[in-house]
Amino acid sequence: MAFMAAYSSFATFHVHTHGSNPPLATFHGSQLKWKGRRNPSSCKVRVGFAAKAMSSDSNDSAKQMKFVYDQMEPMEKCKQLDTSPSPHSLSLFSPSKINVFLRITNKRPDGFHDLASLFHVISLGDTIKFSLSPMSTKDSLSTNAQGVPLDDRNLIIKALNLYRRKTGFKQFFQIQLDKKVPTGAGLGGGSGNAATALWAANQFNNCVASVKELQEWAAEIGSDISFFFSHGAAYCTGRGEVVQDIPPPISLDTPMVLMKPQQECSTAEVYKRFQLNKASTIDPLHLLEEISNNGISQNVCINDLEPPAFEVLPSLKKLKQQVLGANRGQYNAVFMSGSGSTIVGIGDQEPPKFIYDDNEYSDIFISDAYFLTRKDNEWYQAPDSVGVTSGRERNSTEAVQGAFR
Repeated sequence: MAFMAAYSSFATFHVHTHGSNPPLATFHGSQLKWKGRRNPSSCKVRVGFAAKAMSSDSNDSAKQMKFVYDQMEPMEKCKQLDTSPSPHSLSLFSPSKINVFLRITNKRPDGFHDLASLFHVISLGDTIKFSLSPMSTKDSLSTNAQGVPLDDRNLIIKALNLYRRKTGFKQFFQIQLDKKVPTGAGLGGGSGNAATALWAANQFNNCVASVKELQEWAAEIGSDISFFFSHGAAYCTGRGEVVQDIPPPISLDTPMVLMKPQQECSTAEVYKRFQLNKASTIDPLHLLEEISNNGISQNVCINDLEPPAFEVLPSLKKLKQQVLGANRGQYNAVFMSGSGSTIVGIGDQEPPKFIYDDNEYSDIFISDAYFLTRKDNEWYQAPDSVGVTSGRERNSTEAVQGAFR
């Protein structure tokens, strides 16, 4: 009821069904009184737009507003954390993703490329703590990671600004970002942060937006952000913002290892070097069907961005070739995620032995992971444990810090 608390303690609110009279409930000051004809937990109260449009009295001491709910609304609604006033702080897991396959199908007139890809959330992720800020003009962001922008270049800040524009929400936040997903990795860590920020802001605002609305808004600030409002597995097209939620086609307990060199691939440079006439011609829907029916294999984990990424970063091509050369049935598939520079090995959570023996990989980022989904009306839950190491050191703090230098 934080929205209501923002008004005068003398304000009176009435809750109606469509066309119901008298009201189902009244809210006066801090007291909510139900008329007993319906279970209040079943009522989905629409606050923002209806309240603004139906204000009927300019007298500060006797404002009346009509709140309308719709029992049959089909959209998934965000689950409020509890029935007490909105939280003062909230800590959420912010996951990353891999592209199990990534086909580039067309270059668009606007300069972007159309893609078709199986996106899947994975268990490697950051933790973000959101706290209500006493400031009324801007958000404040801090992080453990070097090189991460703390101003409105950061997707977290962009997402919060977007949410305020869409809903009229006035609250600003203090945000603490505990970063574990390396940047420039092709794992969508920043996109996951933005989606998590939209979800968090909606929780603080009594969930006035549906998940579908959050998903649609997210496309305005990034191509991959909308995906995280799926349930964890999705067939994505367009720029990546057209999201078809699908049942997980891969067993969630399938192990994997992520290997990311310190060097990054510039996404812009990778796409600049991409040549459509040299891309795969296989139907991406065939790849999806094959994975759904027979699981992951090297033949179906196609990434059309690998050739240009390997031109940008030849050492990444070498890493993939070495992993494939050392594979003796350890991995079902080895491939690059997104535009790089992470190489994924599906089927085992341990990297090949040479990663620990070769000085060239002494500072490589390594993490085990598995596939992750979320339940209806809930955000992704942090895994029990994810092992993050460097190639030579079994010290997760050093490895994470090194991934951002």
